[in-house]
Amino acid sequence: MKRAIPVLVLSVAGLIPVWRYEPSTGATSTTEAASTPSVSSSTSSSGSTTFTGTTVTTEKGDVQVQVTYDGDKITAVKMLKQPNHPQTTAAVPKLIAETLTAQSADIDTVSGATLTSDGYKESLQAAIDAQAASASASPTASASASASTAASQTVAGSTVNTEKGDVQVQVTFAGDKITAVEMLKQPNHPQTTAAVPKLIAETLTAQSADIDTVSGATITSDGYKESLQAAIDAKGA
Repeated sequence: MKRAIPVLVLSVAGLIPVWRYEPSTGATSTTEAASTPSVSSSTSSSGSTTFTGTTVTTEKGDVQVQVTYDGDKITAVKMLKQPNHPQTTAAVPKLIAETLTAQSADIDTVSGATLTSDGYKESLQAAIDAQAASASASPTASASASASTAASQTVAGSTVNTEKGDVQVQVTFAGDKITAVEMLKQPNHPQTTAAVPKLIAETLTAQSADIDTVSGATITSDGYKESLQAAIDAKGA
């Protein structure tokens, strides 16, 4: 009976490291997911524009991408929202690296992170579409922005609450000219996703908030124009 007591004590002592180990693993995963860095191919200090993709809801969590351009080249990609999951943490650097190489959303899905990969590509494509609309509406916008960097000014409009969700616009000016428009907030809705590039393109052409409402996205269009006008007014103040 006396010999059984030391054996029991040693058995309990042997379990203590196991009890301590499990919480430590969970804490490490959370920290990694929260601090996932963005990957960039180069740093541009002049003429760069940033476009934010739509927020894509997945079973693992929300995904949102922000893309920085230097002219027509993607120079940086940043994850604004991503699932707090170890597979996502491992996948994001690969997705960003492939984007910088491909210069498009035509990239491979990362094995083991299909949901995150699909959400990433959808949000990325929305940002690319916004940049393409901006470039096609004003082909010389990048050159103008680069030539007048010292006079550039970025102004955020007010946040407009709509039935579909919040809408907020950020406008970049080169002197008095609108050279870029970025959506800081927008409803997570397919009609909004399709409407935003059209609204931005019309803004760059009209150089004002006097633009047409996009059919099927009236609420988003009205919120966009209100926030845009607020940014224009703030710039002129």
